[in-house]
Order: sequence, then C-alpha cells, then structure tokens
Amino acid sequence: MAADATRTPVIVGVGQVNDRPADPRDGLDSLGLMEAALREADRDAGGGWLARIDSIGVVDQISFRELGQLPGPLSQRLGANPKIAYQTHMASGDSPILLLNEAANRIAAGEIEVAAVVGGEALRTAAGRAAQAAGDNPSAHNITRANADRRAKTYRGRYGLTAPVDIYPLYENAGRAAYGQTLAEAQEESGRIWSLFSQVAVENPGAWIKQPRTPEEILRASPDNRPIAFPYNKLMVANSSVNQGAGFLVASLAAARRQGVPEHRLVYVGRGAAAHEAEDFLVRDRYDRTPAMEVSLRRALQLNAVSATDLDFVEFYSCFPCVPKMARRVLDWPLEKPATVFGGLTFGGGPIGNYMSHAVVGMVLKLRERGRKGLLFANGGLATHNHTIVLSRDPLPAGLVPHDFDFQAEADAARGAIPPFVEDYAGPGEIETYTALYERDGAPKFGVILGRSPAGERFLAKVPPEDAAAIALLTDGKIEPVGTWGQAVMGPDGDVLWRPG
Repeated sequence: MAADATRTPVIVGVGQVNDRPADPRDGLDSLGLMEAALREADRDAGGGWLARIDSIGVVDQISFRELGQLPGPLSQRLGANPKIAYQTHMASGDSPILLLNEAANRIAAGEIEVAAVVGGEALRTAAGRAAQAAGDNPSAHNITRANADRRAKTYRGRYGLTAPVDIYPLYENAGRAAYGQTLAEAQEESGRIWSLFSQVAVENPGAWIKQPRTPEEILRASPDNRPIAFPYNKLMVANSSVNQGAGFLVASLAAARRQGVPEHRLVYVGRGAAAHEAEDFLVRDRYDRTPAMEVSLRRALQLNAVSATDLDFVEFYSCFPCVPKMARRVLDWPLEKPATVFGGLTFGGGPIGNYMSHAVVGMVLKLRERGRKGLLFANGGLATHNHTIVLSRDPLPAGLVPHDFDFQAEADAARGAIPPFVEDYAGPGEIETYTALYERDGAPKFGVILGRSPAGERFLAKVPPEDAAAIALLTDGKIEPVGTWGQAVMGPDGDVLWRPG
C-alpha cells in the first residue's frame, strides 16, 4: 500500500473523437486523432494538464504504419515533455487497460504525478486514400484482411484460419456445446447481448453507429448482414472501418486537488489483473473457456474487495459474441443488463487495439452520471491477452496501488493439458469445435473442423463446399456437431478432409 493517500491515482479527464471526412484527403491520420482526443481530455479536466504530463503511453496503431513511433511527435504537438514516453509493442485489445494499470502504479509509487494514455486508428481514411490512389473501392484496401491474407500460405491459412473472425467462432461453437445450448438458444443469447449494445451506442456521443437493432435483425442473414464465419453475421463482429481516437488523463489525487478538479468528477483507479493464453491458438487446452480470462476477472474483483453484485456497469470486450458470453458466465452477469458502456466493437466501433480507451471514457462518463463502481475487461489477440481493472467513484477499500498485476502463474496452473497436434492426421476423429467460412455472396466457402483422434491428438480438417450434407450438419442446428465422430482423410491437394459418420 502506498504510504501517502494523496498518491491515489484518479482519472481527471477523458476525450474521444470520431472523424468522418467527406474526402479522405481531409481526414485525420492516427496521430491527429490521438492529439485531438487528448486535447479533448484536457478540456474535460479543466485545462492546463498537457504541459504537466510526466508519462505518455500510446496504443500501437496499424492505419498509418509509416508514422512509426508516435510518443515523441505526439508530445511535441501537445507541448508536453514527459520523462516516460512509450508505445505498446503491438495493437492489442488489452493495451489501453495495461497502460492505465502501469500509469496508476507509477503514480502510486510516486514516480510521476500525471499520465496520459491514448490511441487512435484511421482505417477508414487510410482505405479511402489508398482507393483514390488506385482508382478502385476502399473495400479493396482493408488492412486487417490484407494482414490475414498474408498468413494464408501458412499451415493454418490452408484451413482458412487467418483472421480473428475465422478463429473466434471456434470458441463460440465449443462454448455453446459446453453450456448445453441449442444453436437457436445460443444465437438468441448473442442477439440479445448485441441488441443491448446497439441501444447503448445510440445514447453514447462517441459511438460510430447509432442505429438500434433488434435481436432478430442481428441474427437474420441478409445482403447487408451477410454471414462471415459460422455462426456470425456482419452485425456480430467488430467494425474496424472507423476513424476514432480516445484518451484519458490519470493524475495523483494531490495533483487533481491542486488543479481544482471537483471531487464529483474524479474517478478512482483500482487494481488490475492480467493473464494470457498461448499465442498459438492451436495449443490451447480447450475452447469453451479460457483460464487466463477467468483468473483476470476473478482476481480483479478480489484485489479490489468487490463482488460482481457491487458493479453498476461493466465493459466486456466484444470483438465477437463468444468473449462477453464467457466473461458473463465467470461473473454471473445478468443477460438483461448491458455488458458495455460504449456500445461494443460493432456499434461503438472497433479501432483495433484502442477500443478499451473508448470504454474507459464511457465508464468515466457513466460513473460521473450515476453508480459507484465499474469493471473493464479487455481482451486481445485471439482470445489471448486479458487485463481487467475496476474504476470507482470512491476510494476502493482494498487500499492503494502500486501492485503486481501479473497473474500468469495462476492461469498456467489452472490450465489443463495441451493435446499434441498432428498436421497430417488421417483416421477416425471427434469434432472438438468447428466453424464454416463464407464467400461475400453468402455461399459456403468451406467448413473447418478442429478434431481429436482416439488417442487425444488434435488436428485440422476441411469440409468442401460441395459436401452440402456435411455443411448442413455443421450449420443447421438439427444436432450438435461438437462431439460427433467422423473420418479424416487426405485430399488430393494435400489438405485433410472431413467426412461425417
């Protein structure tokens, strides 16, 4: 516990910006979005904070890679001279909460008094400019899909597992089977969660899409809501085609009081907890849950001496429905209560690694308005990186940071055995989990089976699109595919194919 309570870290200002230029040449790049967001945070905090920043933490961005390391140029634009200035090593969804926790620790240790955390992505502008130069459509310059396409020649790429939207359904389908849900019941849960997200976004000034959607609209496939990877439609996945920036200012309680920030505008930063899964999603112990997520969520509550019933608001990371579904089961969060304060990555917007900065902004605004406590759960990678933290209108009873937020050893101890992987397995097998990928016109591209041999070995197999009966088995909901047996055989092109029965 910090000896001096005036070192308690508090959020004093928050800011966010949406940039919608008619001409992409007039749009802000990622650096411009970050600057605008922190200037808004400074105004929100009463002004005069930017020159006093001791530390600036930047979430890595992918829209304008040519900009390189941004802490230096950003500090110059802001008129700041921080003694600590750094950028996360990649654009990961847990980055803003990691940076918040690090800033809070440094403030509590007396190393700094004022910290800024910020990120921004201008993927929409970047695609628009590239399209102008090439004379084609912005959809041809989707950076996230281009990154995935570069992985297509890898072993996983041969089976279509290159982008997050291809891989998270493995958790969705395994989870549904483990929860004992039918396909209809699982989809209804997704539709209800996402419908609430859309309603929160309508009320949020920083959200990208302000159009309420019913569960039925979210679940119904259509030309505007095409299937992408079973069982997800377009309205159920992160919307990265945005220009969004968000940031916040964290200060010591003493600095906030000296600057005259009213008590009712301060939000106290509690303790956080982080844990991670293996980077390679094929070497996870299971796909219906993640020990690292569970440790991160439960430890954050324990460290702050609060229970889930004490929380007025939560933000469960929501790149795809399986993540908030897993998180709400860890905390027993009611289905009828929104699992977001910003609107989720579909409707609020999905600016790659910086979504949770917008969630911090949303949580601060909510807590200033009403309620006392909120929890922020961040997820990054491929259900890989987890960081949870608690914010409060009041000093938290567990005491002050600095603290060690690394609970990796505990997550590792909770993890089951990792099955060996066989790349060219042929023989009988059981479906552990699966998905089906779709063309842009909604036609099946092929199915993907993650299977287990009788000896417990894990393998991948494809279901060709012309095998209509096998595709239907995976997608029509008449039986639960997880747990059914079939045969893995070598195909003429060297890929393993799956034959049911």
